[in-house]
Amino acid sequence: MTVLEAPPAPGALVRDPSALPPLQIGRHTITSPVVLAPMAGITNRAFRRLCRQYGNDGSVAAGASGATSLYVSEMITSRALVERVPLTMKLIETDPDENPRSIQLYCTDPLNAGKAARILASEGRADHIDLNFGCPVPKVTRKGGGSALPWKTELFRGIVSAVVREASPYDIPVTVKMRKGIDTDHLTYLEAARIAEGEGVAAVALHARTAAQAYSGHADWSAIRTLKETVTSIPVLGNGDIWSAEDAMRMVAETGCDGVVVGRGCLGRPWLFTDLAAAFAGSDARVDPTLGEVCATLRRHAEYLVEFYDDELKGCRDIRKHIAWYFKGFPVGSQLRHQLALVDSLAALDDLVAGLDLDAPWPGAAADGPRGRAGSERRVVLPDGWLDTQELTAEQAAWVAEAEAENSGG
Repeated sequence: MTVLEAPPAPGALVRDPSALPPLQIGRHTITSPVVLAPMAGITNRAFRRLCRQYGNDGSVAAGASGATSLYVSEMITSRALVERVPLTMKLIETDPDENPRSIQLYCTDPLNAGKAARILASEGRADHIDLNFGCPVPKVTRKGGGSALPWKTELFRGIVSAVVREASPYDIPVTVKMRKGIDTDHLTYLEAARIAEGEGVAAVALHARTAAQAYSGHADWSAIRTLKETVTSIPVLGNGDIWSAEDAMRMVAETGCDGVVVGRGCLGRPWLFTDLAAAFAGSDARVDPTLGEVCATLRRHAEYLVEFYDDELKGCRDIRKHIAWYFKGFPVGSQLRHQLALVDSLAALDDLVAGLDLDAPWPGAAADGPRGRAGSERRVVLPDGWLDTQELTAEQAAWVAEAEAENSGG
């Protein structure tokens, strides 16, 4: 009789995070095993530059060099890339010193997926391709995309295989980011990870929530541990509820994962990448900026957005959604917050910020913890009959072929 070893109890030490080696993603060695999660409308070139500057070595000087983490673009659709939609071509722009250049593709059709990967690879537009199978947004799942797609195992295999096939001749590694599944009754992550591993991806990342959870509740880190025990030939990355460097260290310790993916935790707090780099280097140094230092970062972020859009009004409209994240916990009155949320020029931003107490210290717990909307658990919107079988019916195949059209353009 085989005696099975009991799994570690929640909170038990599985791996010493201080001894974690650099993260290897194909040919890319990532010194600090940290990945910026692709976030729609957030991780454009401007935000990636800001996070990269903080993450490299703690320096915020423009042009800081020496990549230590991996910073992934916001999701683009493969169809829009194949059709060379102007907005999509804008979204895949990178800084001259951005290395590795990491692009996330949203795919529902193997043919378009392969064509998009070929464009990125053959035209030298990316050094790493990540595939999105984790998006829980209804407009995506209702057509069978994002976190709904791995349920159809052969469709999933076809997309992953097509991208790996087109990227491999150019030595461009492909990774997969996914969720646990559609809901607790339809978990897909273990089978999907085994398929991806077999098809030659360089790593798999798991957001340890189901699509039904969206961003609510708590991430199930035990699923990351189970995935790490299942997938043994490539790195496994963990995602979900990393709000601090200490959270990241605890995730590694409890799950044994090879690296972490950070999303909402860095909203309005790009210096989290400084903290993470320090923590994985064995240092307990942390960034606790004053309100003045936060305002300086906000201003620089706005400048980068204006440069990105080549339009001051568009850049300032974009920075508006970041205001509440930057000022979380600080003594900034509701009236001023409202005015900042309507800012339409860099000069207007400067005038409003000038009225703040810039010497105010970091507010500690009031500024820490979750940020971004969590929402509540919900029923996942899916195509009719999607859960009846894991095989793709002819009717569903037609829907899926057109799924990218509604999300075309990025």
